[in-house]
Amino acid sequence: MKVLVTGCNGQLGNALKESSVNYSTITWNFTDHSEMDITDCEKVHNAIEIFQPDWIINSAAFTDVDGAEFNQELAFSVNAEGPFNLAKAATLVDAKLLHISTDYVYDGIDGNYKETDPLLPKNNYAWSKVGGESSVQMYNNSLILRACMTEKPFVHKKAFYDFKTNFIFHEEVAKILFKLINKKGVINLGGKAQTVYKFAKKYNPKIKKIYAKKILSHKYPLNPSMNVKKLNKIIK
Repeated sequence: MKVLVTGCNGQLGNALKESSVNYSTITWNFTDHSEMDITDCEKVHNAIEIFQPDWIINSAAFTDVDGAEFNQELAFSVNAEGPFNLAKAATLVDAKLLHISTDYVYDGIDGNYKETDPLLPKNNYAWSKVGGESSVQMYNNSLILRACMTEKPFVHKKAFYDFKTNFIFHEEVAKILFKLINKKGVINLGGKAQTVYKFAKKYNPKIKKIYAKKILSHKYPLNPSMNVKKLNKIIK
């Protein structure tokens, strides 16, 4: 099997590089922005035709939530147009397209969101990710993962006491991906639903509490926690 990974210098991309040594039967092609700019349709098509991947893992993304409010064009280009270009190119070789989305596509009010729940983003970043999902959904041989990931170790000295989510480390996500190889549609991907503070405290007992309501703008969802029963049934 041949796997092409976009955004290879990002946190998930690096985690996939590290885990790739455990899959000796796979031929990997890790690409960054300079090698394959996903916003350039022609370059994407050329790369796909040359490498002929069985799988495309799109981990390239514009992830600056605040930055997306001021640079809508770039956020839209990377998060919406990029996945469209990949989905279109994937049809050339019938490659499976695995696209990384985000829990921020939910409205973030009540939490425990299922894959079938309505989407109602609160900010431009999340809207751009919905745009990417729309393109990928139209390609039948695809899988969208609404993921909630963080770096390991948790580098911050403070954590939100009132922000509930499903944090999971990038390296764990890298291990899970190949258990989902035959799945299609949409899957929520994350760990146990809990506050950021409770998650971080397991790794740093001295972590301090801070409150998202006092720091983050109204454009941030405070409880985008997801129901991950579908995921757990697959990977257990």
